[in-house]
Amino acid sequence: MQTLAVDIATTFIDDAAALVTGLGRALLKFAMAPIDRIANACDIAGVLAERRATFQMWRANRGSVRRDGRRFSLLGRLSPFRHLAHLT
Repeated sequence: MQTLAVDIATTFIDDAAALVTGLGRALLKFAMAPIDRIANACDIAGVLAERRATFQMWRANRGSVRRDGRRFSLLGRLSPFRHLAHLT
């Protein structure tokens, strides 16, 4: 049986991790906004929108676990170039 102190500490750590993750995503979104605007302005044929939709559908079907059972690494989640994967 867990004590109240352990529950409070676990909740605090989970909340702190969620806060750091959210702030990191907001910072990356802010930093990548000019690049996204330029890419969308240069996308005449609508290729980026099509690739984004395909990538989101693929990710929803795949989930966050790879086929070999490994999860995505922390470095992959924090990479500033992960949002540009649909450009390749």
